Amino acid sequence: MSSKLPSVLSATDEEIRLLLAAQCHIGMKNCDKQMEPYVYKRRIDGIHVINIGKTWEKLVLAARIIAAVENPNDVCVISARPYGHRAVLKFAANTGAQAIAGRFTPGSFTNYITRSFKEPRLIIVTDPRVDHQAIREASYVNIPVIAFCDTDAPLKFVDVAIPTNNKTRHSIGLVWWMLAREVLRLRGTVPRTPDGWNVMVDMFFYRDPEEVERQQQEEAQAKLAPAEIEAQGGGQTEWDAPSAAPVGAIDPTLVSGSLDWAAEPAPGVTDWSAEGGAGGWGEPAANPVSSAWE
Repeated sequence: MSSKLPSVLSATDEEIRLLLAAQCHIGMKNCDKQMEPYVYKRRIDGIHVINIGKTWEKLVLAARIIAAVENPNDVCVISARPYGHRAVLKFAANTGAQAIAGRFTPGSFTNYITRSFKEPRLIIVTDPRVDHQAIREASYVNIPVIAFCDTDAPLKFVDVAIPTNNKTRHSIGLVWWMLAREVLRLRGTVPRTPDGWNVMVDMFFYRDPEEVERQQQEEAQAKLAPAEIEAQGGGQTEWDAPSAAPVGAIDPTLVSGSLDWAAEPAPGVTDWSAEGGAGGWGEPAANPVSSAWE
C-alpha cells in the first residue's frame, strides 16, 4: 500500500488489521459522485469497498488540523447517531473538546440567545447525513467541518472527508479512538509506541442500555455470598412453596385414607338425628304460636 505520508505517520500492520476487523472498509451499495476517489472497487453484490489507505491518510490529516487548534475546547464533536454518542463523549474527555451527543439544537452556532450557543473553531461530525443541521449552521458562520463519510454521504459544506463505514458500532468507535490517539500523539501527550496510550478501544464502542443493566444484575448476583443467599431464604422463592388446592377441588391434605361417614361427628358439630322434639329431625316441633293461644 503506497502512502504519501512520512514513514513515522504511516499506518502499521496492526492498525490496518484493526480497521479491517471493524469493517471500516465496507461501504454502501450507493455511491456519491464525490466519494468515488475513495472507493477501491465494487463487489459482485454491489457493495462498494473503501480504500483503507486513504482512510488512514485522512485520519492523520484531520488529527493534524485538530492539533493545530490552540485551545482544545474550541473543537466541537457531534453525533446524533446513537452508535456515536459514547465515542464523542470519550473523545471529548480525552482531548479536551466539547461534545454534542444526541439531538443538535437548531441555532447552537447561529443564535446567541439559545442556552447551547457555541462558537467553535472546528467541528467534527459522525455522519453528514444525520448531522446535516450542524453542518449547515457551520457553513453560515464559516466553521470548518471534518466528517466521517460513507460512500453514500453528501459532501456539501464538508471540508475534510474521512472515508469509512459510519453505520456500525465497531467501525464508528474505532475511527474515533484512532483519531483521539493520533491527536494526543501529535500534541506530544502520548508517546508513539504500541502501548503508549492505555485507553482501550472498547471504551469508545456503543453499549446497549439493556445489556449493561443485565450485566450489572449478574455481577450483583455473583457478589452475594452463599451465606447471604441462605439468610434470605435459602434461595427458595414464594413460587417454590406448595400451592393451595384450586377452587372446587378436594384438598389432598385433608383426605387420609377413606372417609368413614358412620363415625361419630367431629366436636362442635350437632348430631341432628340424636335429639328429637324441638329442633330434631325425629318428630315435628311444636308450633309456638298455637300453644300460646291454647
